[in-house]
Amino acid sequence: MESITLAGLVLATVFLGLLWRSRQGVVRAPSTAAAGVDWPARLGEIGVEPGPRATFVQLSAAVCAPCRATARVLSALADAERGVVHTELDVEAHPDLVHAAHVLRTPTVVVLDGAGTEVARSSGAMTPAQARTALAVVGGATADDETRGRTV
Repeated sequence: MESITLAGLVLATVFLGLLWRSRQGVVRAPSTAAAGVDWPARLGEIGVEPGPRATFVQLSAAVCAPCRATARVLSALADAERGVVHTELDVEAHPDLVHAAHVLRTPTVVVLDGAGTEVARSSGAMTPAQARTALAVVGGATADDETRGRTV
């Protein structure tokens, strides 16, 4: 009987682990709970100039390894794309923003369009493909599309 219980717990743990892993970095619709955040004003208060095309606001913690990986991915994308800015904010330094934006884990990436409106959000480590998907939500041509001779 104990071996059946143990096997059930192992299966449940594996299932929950796979479910958790599948949600890492997935781009989703913006949080309706955080709809009241005035991102351009909040970024202006801390001296961040938003991008004319898109801004990736990454909320991170100092002890978060996935945050560092996500920062590398988003910085590389911002360097490769015109009008795209990536800014990383420490959750400990901006608790009021974290609370207002309903950030529950790090890294959380808020994707803003050129007008500063939240158009997408992601939690967990992002891959380059997920970052490009997030940028596609904003619209406009990407460097990959321009090298292929098409625009989005």
